[in-house]
Amino acid sequence: MFNNKNILITGGTGSFGKKYTEIILKNYSPNKIIIYSRDELKQYEMAQVFNDKCMRYFIGDVRDKSRLKKAMEGVDYVIHSAALKHVPVAEYNPMECIKTNINGAQNVIECAIENEVEKVIALSTDKAAAPINLYGATKLASDKLFIAANNLVGKRKTRFSVVRYGNVIGSRGSVVPFFVKLIKEGRKKLPITHKDMTRFLITLEQGVNFVLKNFERMQGGEIFVPKIPSMKMVDLAKSLCPECELEEIGIRPGEKLHEVMITKDDRCIEFEDYFVIKPTIQFNTPVDYTVNKLGEKGIEKEIGFEYASNINDWWLKKDEFLELSKEFIK
Repeated sequence: MFNNKNILITGGTGSFGKKYTEIILKNYSPNKIIIYSRDELKQYEMAQVFNDKCMRYFIGDVRDKSRLKKAMEGVDYVIHSAALKHVPVAEYNPMECIKTNINGAQNVIECAIENEVEKVIALSTDKAAAPINLYGATKLASDKLFIAANNLVGKRKTRFSVVRYGNVIGSRGSVVPFFVKLIKEGRKKLPITHKDMTRFLITLEQGVNFVLKNFERMQGGEIFVPKIPSMKMVDLAKSLCPECELEEIGIRPGEKLHEVMITKDDRCIEFEDYFVIKPTIQFNTPVDYTVNKLGEKGIEKEIGFEYASNINDWWLKKDEFLELSKEFIK
């Protein structure tokens, strides 16, 4: 599907963009992979690793529509991963978060339509489901913009969908590298916000592969949610350092005890290894989301179904977690 195609990744120097580039170059022969991001140092460093002839590095901000439109010329597929994601930073700098996560999302949509991009997938977060912090609220707004964009395309071929998943093991600023750092420093206590806290966990490679597959599945208007395991943060910490004491420090402002990716009020369809949250609006052309573009069939979930980390039926065991985390705990 990606052979001879032009692909643009906003925020492409982040953890997702680098892993996506690695997997695409390994398995496909794209015409261009365009990395669109603001940081010249990160682009320089990434270019030392990924310097294939198909690679292009564009300095630009999703807030800058004219630059983004230029970068998107001739592009077939867009992955929108650029965002301000740090919860406390967003709380202290709300308008900056809004400018990037909401206004930037609208710029991506308008540039994709104007350039007649074929497919766009925006990356979301569990924090967008019933948000309690500004970051989550901006991502919910972004999700709504991308879904509603399918009504703006008219006769154009452009289609928009969203992928939502939980914590990525080993991503920058996440708990695994943080705990590993403390352990290597010789700390004998690890901070736990709450003894009952649970999280969904997914590897970066699993997240990238899920996005890639959904380019084949998407009809436009879906929010794709993978079925992934949960783990208690107490068990995660003890897996990394069995001899360490755990110090409960309290839940931080804007943080949830458990993650929710599908709320009780969402209308969703269950497939074998993922869910689809249906749009809350009617499109100009009705879509049957119980059958995707690959012919996979799903079943409508009953009203009141919730997909949350504490009531998940799939729990990660210690040895499974350590296997998934091995590259970060060397």
